[in-house]
This record gives sequence, structure tokens and C-alpha cells, in this order.
Amino acid sequence: MGYKGTLHREHPIRSMGKSSLTRNQRGTRMKHIISIRDLDRPFIDNIINQAARIASHRVTSDPLNDKILALLFFEPSTRTRMSFEAAMARLGGTSVSVGSIEASSMAKGETLADTIRVVSGYADAIVLRHPKEGAARLASEFASVPVINAGDGAGQHPSQTLLDLYTIKQSLPLDGIDVGLIGDLRYGRTAHSLAYALSLYRSRIHVISPAGLELPQALTGELRERGTEVIEHEDIGEVIRDLDVLYVTRIQRERFPDSASYFDVASSYKITPELLTGVRPHLIVLHPLPRVDEIDPAVDELPYARYFEQSKNGVPVRMAMLREVLQ
Repeated sequence: MGYKGTLHREHPIRSMGKSSLTRNQRGTRMKHIISIRDLDRPFIDNIINQAARIASHRVTSDPLNDKILALLFFEPSTRTRMSFEAAMARLGGTSVSVGSIEASSMAKGETLADTIRVVSGYADAIVLRHPKEGAARLASEFASVPVINAGDGAGQHPSQTLLDLYTIKQSLPLDGIDVGLIGDLRYGRTAHSLAYALSLYRSRIHVISPAGLELPQALTGELRERGTEVIEHEDIGEVIRDLDVLYVTRIQRERFPDSASYFDVASSYKITPELLTGVRPHLIVLHPLPRVDEIDPAVDELPYARYFEQSKNGVPVRMAMLREVLQ
């Protein structure tokens, strides 16, 4: 794909009062949003509260009417890309984009670092999605404008996590709740980001996954060191009635060598109305989407289903993020 340069794994845990800060060539401090690990609870709470105000009152002015947002999506995306575009439009700004690696100069061998340097000259902020873990962190080191990570391989997806937390908080307190994570927890960057964020709120995390797709041991150990209770289950049925939130993720077909192997694993769980019989009345079922077969469409009509509302919440949350890095 023409990608060159070193990609770094996530840095060790660190507490930062705001998003990652660097300085551009003029010496002006820039905010990046690269990883949930860079964000402390006050910053997250501020984004959630801003999003709530935006959703309630909308934006009556165009605070970003002189700003341009560059969307560099080198992986397929519908919700994340369109919600960032919609967020920027509602704030009065403009978006420009590159649709794929094949449509960019990276197909000619240009490095990501050079691409970021060039695009920094065209826009006031960059939203990057890339298949390589650590790409967004690398981009922030070469950008002269703020960078927002829209997903980097199996690494992090901070904007998804912020809208997940916002959606939960619409119905429940974030502190001390029981959250079940089910599906591809090994490669699922949404699950990784959410699990870490929940550790800031002392929630209990229940993990259920097919063999070989468990939450990475390094992350599980890290969460436990932070005082978070991580409980492993073999069957969703044994814990479903104890949950406040069920976070469902799809099995990522692209990770499997053949269709037979994928279908063997993908058929190992499915959320159905029957499974949800007797659950806590306030249970909410979330999914970052797209879904395949892991949630029966009949669940859509139940009061527990919040995944379409969750997707809609991407606009006010990303509006709050854009205002944070651009104002």
C-alpha cells in the first residue's frame, strides 16, 4: 500500500488533563484526540456534556464557518465518516476528503508522514482512519494541525467510545455499572477503547468471546491493575440478567483465512428476544455497527435496543470534539 515509516503501539498509561498536546511550526499549542488513554475523566465528561447541550439546543451560530476539515479514510467507513462530515456542516465548516489509499498519492509510494504534512497545508484539522495500528499517533507527530483518530487498525477508536459513553449516560450513570462486551474482543478497537474508558468510571466489565478472540491479555491485566473488575464468561446466558449494558461487536470476517472458519465462529452467539427474557428492565443493547447476524432484527423493536440512537449520537459528540480542537 506504499506505507512507510515506523508505527508505534499505544504509549503506556498516562494522565493528561486534556487531549494530546503538541505545537505547530508557529509554536501554537494543538490538541489531538488519538487515544482514550490520552484523555482523563474531566475531559471526557466535558465532551459528553457539550454533546448533550448541542443535542438539546442545536448550534445557533456557525462557530467553524471559516474552518476546513480533511477526512483521510484509508479504510471503509459509513457512520464515522458521514457523522464527521455532518458535524462539520452543522458547525458551518467545510470538509474535503480522500476516499482510499488507492485514490491518494500513497498508491505512488508517498509516506503517511508526507501525506500528513501536505494535507496540513490544506485544512485546519485532520480526521484519519488507517488500517495500521499507531498510524494516528504517527500522523500527530508530523501534522501542523490537530489530528483526530477515527480508527487505527486494532488499536483505538476514541470518537466511537465518546459517543458510546454519551449514549450510556442518556439512560444510566456511568459509575459502577455492569457492562458486557461480546464478540471479537481481540481485534475490536471499539471494545478496547470502551473497556479502558470504563475503567475511569469503576465499572465492572464482563467479557464473552469465541475462543481465540478474547480481550488481549495485556489489556485485561492493565485494567485489573487499575482496579477494574474484569470477569470472563463462556456463555452470554450466564451473565445477561446481571448486566446494565450489553455491547455487541461483529466478528470481523476479514481476519479469517476462509469462510468456513469464519462461519464456525460467527455462529457461536446471537442476541435474540428470547435471550433477553428476564433481563434488567433498564438494560441497553449497543453495537458500533455495522451488524451482520449477531443481533436478530427482531431485537430492534424491543426497548433495550439503542444502537441506532447510538449511531445518531455520533453527530453531536463529534461536533463537540471538533469544537474542542478547532476553537
